[in-house]
Formats: sequence, structure tokens, C-alpha cells
Amino acid sequence: MKKTIYLSIISLCFSSLVFAQEFEVGDNVVSAHIGIGSSFGVGGSESIGLSLNYEHGLWDVGDDVVSLGGYLGLKTFNFNGAIDGKLTYTIIGARGAYHFNSLNIDNVDIYGGAMISFNNVSFSGQGSNFSSALGATIFAGARYYFSDNLAASVEVGYGVAFLNLGVALKL
Repeated sequence: MKKTIYLSIISLCFSSLVFAQEFEVGDNVVSAHIGIGSSFGVGGSESIGLSLNYEHGLWDVGDDVVSLGGYLGLKTFNFNGAIDGKLTYTIIGARGAYHFNSLNIDNVDIYGGAMISFNNVSFSGQGSNFSSALGATIFAGARYYFSDNLAASVEVGYGVAFLNLGVALKL
């Protein structure tokens, strides 16, 4: 009997340390990232990329979940030379992601997906032929949850940056 009581107390103490962070239908997550690298191979000095995205869990696929949401990203480039001026690159997009809950890794949400977007390019200066366009991109990422609602986040893919690090908040 004492053994059962001790095991129960130990289980309760350690269960608070494990956050089974599956992304579920109905979940809402907001992520903010800073990023490096760019698909805009234009030279010049570039700022870090800043991005904000939101996603909502819509439907189950077995143990896994599909989410939809939005994306906003911003990056700037400064040029001195043949092209002289400042380029501002803004992405506004809609994203869909597939969350691999079936991998069953404690505290981790692993996902991949695609985004369609409007890539707005504005240039102040001389010598530019940059233009805005529609875009389609892919991405993959992971979140490590420190608590039920707060996670560190990493994402790779095409957006305002190739590699993005940040935080995520489950609302």
C-alpha cells in the first residue's frame, strides 16, 4: 500500500513536467520570428527578417491535424552602387500546415506546409526594376513547449528569410 502511495505521489510530481503538446483542432497559435537569409538574391546590406503568423487547427487526419492561418513578413535591403536606394519587401500570405502529432514527441510540435502570398516590393531610389508579385512557398518547422502555452520556435523555408527563430504562444 505504501509503495502505491509513493508511486502515485512521484507520478503526480513528474507529470507536471511533461507537456504533451499536440496541435489539436481548435488550437490557435501566434508565432513571432526573426530570420536570416533571403530568396531575394539582390546583394546590398539586408536587415533581419521579421515575421508574424497565426494558425488555427481545423481538422483531424488520424492523430495529425491540419491548420490554416495567415503570415506577415518584412525585410529591407540597402544599396549603394549601380543600384542606389532602399528596397522594402513585405509578404502577406495564407498558410496551411500539417502537424505530425503521430510522431508522439513530448513537448514538440513538428509541422510542414505551404503558403500562397502577395509579395509587395517597394523601392525608393534609382536604378531598380524590382516588382511585386504573387508567390507560393513551402516551409517546415518545430516548436518546443516550455509550458502549456509558450514555445521556442524554429522554421525553415521561403518567406522573408530562410531560417527563422522565435517564440510561439498558444492562445
